Amino acid sequence: MRYDDNLEFDKVMVIYAHPDDAEFGCSGTCATWAKQGAEVVYCMVTNGASGSSDPEMTREKLAGMRRKEQLAAAEILGISDVIFMGFEDGYLYPDLELRKAVAREIRKVRPDVIISQDPTNRYFAPYINHPDHIAVGEVVFRSINPDASSGLMFPELWKEEGLEPFKPKAMFVMTFSEPEVFVDITDVMELKVKALEAHVSQLSDWPVGEFIRERNKQIAANAKEKGQSAGEYAESFKLFRLEEF
Repeated sequence: MRYDDNLEFDKVMVIYAHPDDAEFGCSGTCATWAKQGAEVVYCMVTNGASGSSDPEMTREKLAGMRRKEQLAAAEILGISDVIFMGFEDGYLYPDLELRKAVAREIRKVRPDVIISQDPTNRYFAPYINHPDHIAVGEVVFRSINPDASSGLMFPELWKEEGLEPFKPKAMFVMTFSEPEVFVDITDVMELKVKALEAHVSQLSDWPVGEFIRERNKQIAANAKEKGQSAGEYAESFKLFRLEEF
């Protein structure tokens, strides 16, 4: 499919920290592109096991619940596959173990486009960004240069596992701070809401649909202020065109 005159792609890989991260940040874009014929693969880095303060909950039980919720959300959106990396929720650090693991998955999937999180976004008041989000974004940036793209970086991935070096055509970074490009998600907004509502363990009585419709409506208004076309709802990104380098 064609994003614009300078970017065509068939496969998209979304790399994110927790169940529901992608639903909040880019699920409308994923659903739109899936409907247009792209293959969209989710890669969830953690097990989601820290997302509860219920004294009766265990990490093992919650991890199982959130895995099922993520699969349900992915089905709603038309996601072709979900990779569960299984790192412990809340304990991520962009060390060599995590870098190698993410590089391995990128070399396996070989996506034309990666969508991931913004490692520079520590807060957008009053929200303090989760350190796992920052760690995943940092590792994905390092995967572009050098972890997944260099044959001499983690050479065992190539020489022992047969995973050749790979660099995607482009990377879209989910952001609400100074976005550069916008994707109109008006036609799939209700799919986005349903996908978020699949994360039952995280919602309680929170009206997530009301919240996310308002947020994506504000993003669409921002797009129009910047002179970009958008419908009633949009998602926002920074775009890195990697074929230029």
